[in-house]
Amino acid sequence: MYVQREWLKKEFHLNLRISSSGVVLALGYAMVFWATRQMSVDQFYLPAGIRVAALLVCPPRTWPYLMVGEYAFFAQARFPLIDQYGLAWVVLASALLMPTVAAIVYLHRRRLAAGNPAWLLSIAALSAVAITALNQGLAYLLMPTLHDAVSWMGVAKYIIGDYLGILIFAPVALLWKHRHHLPHPTAGAAMMAVTTLTVIGALGLAAVQLPADDLLAKSSLRIAMLLPAAALTCMYGWRGAAISVAGLNLTIGLTLESSGLPGSFDPVAFLAQQVLAVTGTALLLLGSTISYYYRQFNANDRLGRRAASLVRTAHLASEESRREQALRMQTLGEDIDRSLQMAADLLKQRGHLASAMDMLRRGASQSRLFREQISMVYPSDIEYAGLYVALQSGGVAGTWDATDRVARPRFSGDPCQLSLGLQLAAYRSLVDAVGVMLKHESGFLRVRAHCGRRGEVQGIVITVALLDPQRTLTAQTVARANEVLGGRALAYGGNPRCRRNRLRLVLVETRQPYRVPSGLSIDQITPRAVL
Repeated sequence: MYVQREWLKKEFHLNLRISSSGVVLALGYAMVFWATRQMSVDQFYLPAGIRVAALLVCPPRTWPYLMVGEYAFFAQARFPLIDQYGLAWVVLASALLMPTVAAIVYLHRRRLAAGNPAWLLSIAALSAVAITALNQGLAYLLMPTLHDAVSWMGVAKYIIGDYLGILIFAPVALLWKHRHHLPHPTAGAAMMAVTTLTVIGALGLAAVQLPADDLLAKSSLRIAMLLPAAALTCMYGWRGAAISVAGLNLTIGLTLESSGLPGSFDPVAFLAQQVLAVTGTALLLLGSTISYYYRQFNANDRLGRRAASLVRTAHLASEESRREQALRMQTLGEDIDRSLQMAADLLKQRGHLASAMDMLRRGASQSRLFREQISMVYPSDIEYAGLYVALQSGGVAGTWDATDRVARPRFSGDPCQLSLGLQLAAYRSLVDAVGVMLKHESGFLRVRAHCGRRGEVQGIVITVALLDPQRTLTAQTVARANEVLGGRALAYGGNPRCRRNRLRLVLVETRQPYRVPSGLSIDQITPRAVL
């Protein structure tokens, strides 16, 4: 017993103190409950939606005040009926409804908090069935004179009425509760919601204006109200479904032809309401599914962008490391050149002119090859002359010429408009692509590259193809190209595509440049030695 009291105190903050805000909440809830009851009929019961919406919005510690407020309403409404139906029915039928629905909502709290609003349909269905079962069961047990009033048609009417009433207020209440966890709606979304509700309301008013005997036209207009609701659901997922379904139910409910007496019933509208109950459920399920997969897509998209950003950063860090390594190699080459020059001068002083000149010639040749190897480690020309100059004047050009298999490259566009990071990625990708083709294919190759910009996106298209158009790349070449180029291509929004006799690669970036290696270029730090 002590453990149970502690649990109640922890979950509901149950104590003997009565707060003024709780009393105001109870009175406000009772007034809203009374006001919606005046606008309701059995087949369209708004208080059922107010009950569930209040439980969803208010924290559990305030639920006792909601129960007191609802009981206060029933007390003033049913007290005059004690002599007619008995005290037992007035007390039990008034006291059991709110706790039953509160228990149902409480059991679903964790599932709703997990971000799946589809469980709201479970709350609506269980609440409608439970409340109808309590009302009809207590009436049958405690009101013997009304046995004949309890029927399956009445049960269906009450269940659908409660269910539709819940679908009006509960989804909107859930949206309000989770408003801080949802993206802020745009002006376009708000305008679309207003337009949808306006169209639904206009169709509902048009149905009311039709003659009473024109049942087909009335039903057609009410069913046509589903089209804008479905459109809003498809566009905005759960939020669109919550707003559109609430608008649908409210419009149809307020346009019912009611006598204002208990048990007022419109069979034509009831048929449309049955369709609406099924369609509203389907729309809410569709909306929650769309929202769920949209959130999954956004999460995966953010992870993908984050991974691509990390890969780009890793590539740039690698290029910075290669730049520093090339700088050290350049400095070492300068020291070797000076040492050779000093040795040649010493030989000249001692009269060995031929040996000195031969040393200088060999030294110049070795220095040129050494510098070409340095440019393969890091193409310093790319920092101040651009990608195309680095490809045509560095060690890559000499390597390609030495194979006698690479035709003169064709370059177009201005690579200097691209960030240094993208130019370096394109340089490495082109070198690797040609290397793969030279290793796994025979025959001559044609290399092309084109830089361009479209809107906020700029990039480069690289193509390495066999000169023979009748040939097709082997499976080994395709597999190796995907392995070598795939990571770098994904980091810059593309992927290598091998088709027929060519390998094509697209690398793109936004116009905001990525972080690039800072400082002066290698050749600005250490000028080329003249041998």
